[in-house]
Amino acid sequence: MVQMKVVYEGEKHCLATHGPSRSTLETDAPKDNNGRGERFSPTDLLGAALGSCMLTVMGINADKENIEMKNSWAEVSKEMTAAPRKIKTLSVHLHLPKNWNQEVRSRYEQIALNCPVKLSLHPSVDLPIHFFYDI
Repeated sequence: MVQMKVVYEGEKHCLATHGPSRSTLETDAPKDNNGRGERFSPTDLLGAALGSCMLTVMGINADKENIEMKNSWAEVSKEMTAAPRKIKTLSVHLHLPKNWNQEVRSRYEQIALNCPVKLSLHPSVDLPIHFFYDI
């Protein structure tokens, strides 16, 4: 179990501390929801978690198989609904090495599509995932 502490600092700002490492991050409400949009919002963090989870689980396997994927990246776009306010869509564009053959591409796409964050999201969240082999 990993523990995190989140403190509400006022003015829609929170400070989260990761228990094991003591690293911190700050959040703010988005501009369209009474915040200043100065930091990641909580729902932005979910999008970032999805992209980084996909890359991380692929990276874990790539390290084991001695497959290079350094500088691979993800772009995540988030859309919200108004009522109730919740995430409608998290669209992910993964940019991966162009030298991967079809077998590696197919296998790593399945690894990404089965990352823990994606598997934990509610089925009502639309998740278009696109793979680009361009790095």
